[in-house]
Amino acid sequence: VGFPDIMLCVVAGIQDTIIADCRKSEVWKILILDPFTTKLLSSCCKMSDLMAEKITIVEDLYKSREPVLEMKAIYFMTPSAESVQAFINDFKPKPKYKAAYVYFTDCKLLMNGTVFEVFTSKQIFSPLFFFSVKVFTCDNPGAFKSIYSPNSQDKKKTLETLADQLVTLCATLDEYPGVRYKKDNNMENAKILAELVDNKLARYFELDDSGKKKGKTQAQLLIVERGFDPVSPILHELTYQAMAYDLIDIQNDTYKYKSKDGAEKQAVLNEDDMLWVRLRHKHIAEVSKHFLKHFILLHISLQITINNLAQMMKKMPAFRKQLTEKTVHLQLAEDCMKHFSNNVEKLCKAEQDLAVGSDVEGVKVKDPMRTLLPVLLHPYSTHDKIRAVLLYIFSVNGTTDENLNKLIQHVKIEADREFILNWKELGVPIITSVKKKHRSQEDTYNLSRWTPVIKDVMEEAVENKLDVKEWPHQSESPAAWNGSGAVSARQKHKPSSQDERRTGSRLIIFVIGGVTYSEMRCAYEVTQAVKHESVHCWFSFVVILRHLLDPVKTERTVNV
Repeated sequence: VGFPDIMLCVVAGIQDTIIADCRKSEVWKILILDPFTTKLLSSCCKMSDLMAEKITIVEDLYKSREPVLEMKAIYFMTPSAESVQAFINDFKPKPKYKAAYVYFTDCKLLMNGTVFEVFTSKQIFSPLFFFSVKVFTCDNPGAFKSIYSPNSQDKKKTLETLADQLVTLCATLDEYPGVRYKKDNNMENAKILAELVDNKLARYFELDDSGKKKGKTQAQLLIVERGFDPVSPILHELTYQAMAYDLIDIQNDTYKYKSKDGAEKQAVLNEDDMLWVRLRHKHIAEVSKHFLKHFILLHISLQITINNLAQMMKKMPAFRKQLTEKTVHLQLAEDCMKHFSNNVEKLCKAEQDLAVGSDVEGVKVKDPMRTLLPVLLHPYSTHDKIRAVLLYIFSVNGTTDENLNKLIQHVKIEADREFILNWKELGVPIITSVKKKHRSQEDTYNLSRWTPVIKDVMEEAVENKLDVKEWPHQSESPAAWNGSGAVSARQKHKPSSQDERRTGSRLIIFVIGGVTYSEMRCAYEVTQAVKHESVHCWFSFVVILRHLLDPVKTERTVNV
């Protein structure tokens, strides 16, 4: 709808630097990466893309390599002491390559006066990894423990790092946003991070390219803590992506399965799989309808298609790829439905009643314990019972020690009470209270009535209705933010090249502690709903909740 997503902005940054410099020379080159930049580049580029720009091979900076004196090398690396030393070693005492193009992920670097021929040295702001088009990660698995553990020794350092990465994001998007945070009397992390980000943004955007002080753009950055909505990570979500990652053992986005002939196969679930992109946010019932419709049409087609023509089509690469994708997702959907039929279907009604506070008919749940007891008495897994107990505690805004002890004994986790008690470190389990907007249940499935709280926040932010007391401004945009990007003639700043490619304002949401797949889906839904106003919503996530709750599996929170 007129302007690029985060991933496209970073790819554009790489193209404007590394690729642009490569195009200036017709000579084939070697690309040398450290582990961080290898992961970064693989999240947004393919080897075929690099070869098209005359990059013949990709090498590991830390591994032993044979000299290739007739070729130039491109170094893309972090400015760590280890990376820089490895780079220096490639040119001392004798150079391994004809010359070097050097690129860093940021500018904190001292070259130590080493003498060698460097054609160019530049900074690329991109210490971010992409989970999907609208979701990025700071790739810091230890951040959750550092921030929320009562024994943490490096909380301040972790928040500083996250602030640097958020500034990197804004620099990548060429946005100087207004910053707001969710006020919480029990937790201060969102406020602290908001202050850090705003101060660092002010320093970064102190001067623009023309040497003038840069003003705020029409973007808005919201910072919130995971304890703001503890329900969404616990519920069994029934949309395709969330359900698959919750119930199936998917590691590194790779789904392993057995084909009908018993052969072991695997498929990567990413943006290149167009069927996955089309189906991932749909309810499992809609996914099932999709495949039912497809096979009805396929059956009809087979009845009327000449045999030879069908054989020819199967040999066509595009047809084979489409057939493979459908086979993979049919198998994945079947696996999801098996789990659903076995246990999840019965659990979901109780979970939804506890989360929403009313049954499918809209009748208020007067005694949540009566809803919980059948789950505890049924032979569900310990993890499923823990999830139900947590939903009960959240629904009644906390419970007594005596009642909690009885629940823990019933679930038989006396030795692992922390599965439940650790939620207090997020400020949620005993006295939590989440304000929810009333939503019509007419267009929802009976077992999927809960809507993540963050969707309320996004919608209110787009409509400029966020309560200033609950969402204080650390710094404001130049005009009242209403999602449309409308500002008075006096307040309009000179548009950058990025501005010229788009209209409207960006809404960026950073959740300290991680986001769930259902919350990711909301970013796409709100963007689509207000597309006529050109509002886009992005999510960032830090780490999954099970770093605090381990070994309880809350797989629907993104595994980074």
